[in-house]
Amino acid sequence: MRRRDFVAAIGGGVATALTRPAWSAATARIGFISGDDEKAAATFVSAMRDGLAAEGYGEPDTLMLELLYANDQLDRIPALVANVAGRTDLIVTHAAATPVVVKAQRPVPVVYEFSADPVATGIAADLAHPLFNATGITLLKAELNEKRLEFLHEIAPQLHRVAVVANPLHPGEETERAVLSAKAQRLGIHLDFFATPDGAALDRAMAAIAADPPEAIVAVSEGFIVSHRAAILDFAVTRRIPVISGWAVMAQSGALLTYGPRLVESYRRTAYFAARILKGAKPADLPIEQPTVLDLVINLRSARALGLTIPNVLLARADEVIE
Repeated sequence: MRRRDFVAAIGGGVATALTRPAWSAATARIGFISGDDEKAAATFVSAMRDGLAAEGYGEPDTLMLELLYANDQLDRIPALVANVAGRTDLIVTHAAATPVVVKAQRPVPVVYEFSADPVATGIAADLAHPLFNATGITLLKAELNEKRLEFLHEIAPQLHRVAVVANPLHPGEETERAVLSAKAQRLGIHLDFFATPDGAALDRAMAAIAADPPEAIVAVSEGFIVSHRAAILDFAVTRRIPVISGWAVMAQSGALLTYGPRLVESYRRTAYFAARILKGAKPADLPIEQPTVLDLVINLRSARALGLTIPNVLLARADEVIE
């Protein structure tokens, strides 16, 4: 087992600062822009604060944070950038807001955390060459899909048919699909892909899967899939279909296993980039990072409900076992 702030006023969906903070010249001034609401972004904000504190930036003496939320209305984000950019040294952003913030007109640099591929999104030439005066973390590491399938194969070596639900609008999905396909072929597993860019497509995918059930489901982790995890996992549980995925929250919600980045560590890492830029580094000189801290999470409750036995060698490798 593993084991306030300048909150923006939300009126008509656009956040505007309630109070102009009294910043001193020695204070690092950081604006945070989220496409989510305050509650959904809370884990990221907490981790970012912790990371900044470790870098020597703490409120109120050496850090002032202004937090702005678009409440899932991404078309509002350019206004938020314009609202905060003129009085900050740096903007931090995350998730779906990233490409909008990065490509917006602004006089200050940006640090981001992004689950998709910065190159496919057009905000980097490659990981070593970020563009638009912005850099940060990408959670996308397509090769991890190989290990996820390997783990599934260790648990159920007789398995030969797997459904994959993935959002085709997520930049980098094509690469993940290619990696999955190549690994599945080597393991003798047939994959059926279901594109799920929205709720209606997800409903159609689940209807097709119900009509001809596979032996397992791979849910490719990104924002849409994670936000719809309850529907996906409830569907799978009622049909006794194991689900594997990438982010621990999926296993914590009922998936059989997940293998992927420890999100809080990646969130904290944005502070490293912020500190370097605040001290004079240029974003173009800071290569985009991929996660290095990975977690294997196994849900034993789900395994028992599915009648599956997790090999001891796999349990020994797990960073978290949900009893």
